[in-house]
Amino acid sequence: MRHIMVLNAKGGCGKSTLATNIASYFANEGASVALADYDPQRSSLDWLERRPENRPAIAGVAAFEDGLRRVPRSADIVVSDAPARSHGKELADLVKHAETVVVPVLPSTIDMQATSTFLKELQGLYKVQNKQVKIGALANRVRDNTLIFDDLDEYLTKARVPYIAALREAQNYVRAYTRGIGIFELPEYLAWPDWDEWEPLTAWLRIVRSQP
Repeated sequence: MRHIMVLNAKGGCGKSTLATNIASYFANEGASVALADYDPQRSSLDWLERRPENRPAIAGVAAFEDGLRRVPRSADIVVSDAPARSHGKELADLVKHAETVVVPVLPSTIDMQATSTFLKELQGLYKVQNKQVKIGALANRVRDNTLIFDDLDEYLTKARVPYIAALREAQNYVRAYTRGIGIFELPEYLAWPDWDEWEPLTAWLRIVRSQP
């Protein structure tokens, strides 16, 4: 069983959107997927409740209630939507359950500053220092040809974690979320630009594993 966690202590950076899309991607690839929601706001579980029956099944886990105890043993992949404001022991406990961590960052000075502090704390964790978990960052909800995206792009290029991808701000994510589906389950004519942007992320997720 592999554990992928979408994590950033900064709120509002699109963790639930990423988690639901990662879960639906692997489900459509034929994996048995569980989606664990650590946030009492239940954004990922609400998405799952709207998921059509004719789409690949994803098991929902209310991790904010009792952790990962209810994850089906048959799951190949667990995608965790982590809560905001996770620090200290709570952060360490979350990362104990992860082998791959995706850190989304919005194009804003506040988000970049907050993420810098967060990454330092994350990289100081025992499991990360011992290379038992892999971390990658991505630019989220970006608009091309803007100065703030240029700043974010430069920031992530210099960050001491892999810079995986940049995902645009698009209504397709809203369309998909409200229907309980992922970006890869939208029609190709509508979503192909987003599929192209996701390719570096899905490739990274397919190959990245924790080291023994």
